[in-house]
Amino acid sequence: MIKRKKKNKEHNPFYDPTLKKRHLSAKRFKKFTLTSLIFSVAFLAFFLFDMIGKGIPAFNIAYIKTDVTFNEKTLEDTRFAVPTEYRNLVSRAALRDLPKLLEENPTYMNSTQNIWILASSQVDQYIKNHNHNLKDKDIAKVDELYAQGLIDKKFNAIFFENGDSKIPEYAGIFSAVIGSILTLIITMAVAFPIGVMTAIYLEEFALDNKFTRFIEININNLAAIPSILFGLLGLAIFINLFGMPRSSPLVGGLTLALMTLPIIIVSSRAALRAVPDSIRQAGYGLGLNKIQVTKGEL
Repeated sequence: MIKRKKKNKEHNPFYDPTLKKRHLSAKRFKKFTLTSLIFSVAFLAFFLFDMIGKGIPAFNIAYIKTDVTFNEKTLEDTRFAVPTEYRNLVSRAALRDLPKLLEENPTYMNSTQNIWILASSQVDQYIKNHNHNLKDKDIAKVDELYAQGLIDKKFNAIFFENGDSKIPEYAGIFSAVIGSILTLIITMAVAFPIGVMTAIYLEEFALDNKFTRFIEININNLAAIPSILFGLLGLAIFINLFGMPRSSPLVGGLTLALMTLPIIIVSSRAALRAVPDSIRQAGYGLGLNKIQVTKGEL
């Protein structure tokens, strides 16, 4: 019976001898794909947790409570506003802002106030158990102040209110956020209308000739170009040729607009192709012209 079944399979015109092998290959490919997906998700989760874990301490920053003297001498050289043993522990930027603090509190003039003042980046890193360059005597002083409750970590509002700075503890993301928003606004203002209008023209109004086919080929090729080449193009044209400012959001916005234009054009054309021809014919049947039908599609 077994030999007969095997013989019947061999003479069956619909029997594929490679079917079993192909099924095994499909199972192996499925397992390989699933393993790759799990590995990718695990790596992404590890990357995000590591990034968040290392970034959370930046939301707090160290402050030192010390005596600050306000008089004409200390306003001329703010280093003398704090005791000598604190000069390496407090932030230089915080000392420079003492005149501004005095303007906000005129009663501090010719007096010594015990206030919280921003600590240096090295003290902040030491408190957070990160790498630092503090000397042994400064470490001993910091440990003493921390034990007395004269050093505390507070919410780092400076990180959100300030821009870039040479002083680490005074650096923030404010200018970067504003620059990113302005860049995105310029990108959308340039790329969206030009991309959509180009897609409408190529799909609805342009004749099918060599010129339009040449444009379509180039648009599809531009969509596959690496972003670094668009960056070099922006550097060569907008900065070197037109002399635009290097740090201007206008340059970044125009470069990103060039990079996103092919994607917007291809996507918009695909959306227009998805509209059934019956709707177009119905519009023409109602007496609408080409522009009115196109507006109805949008």
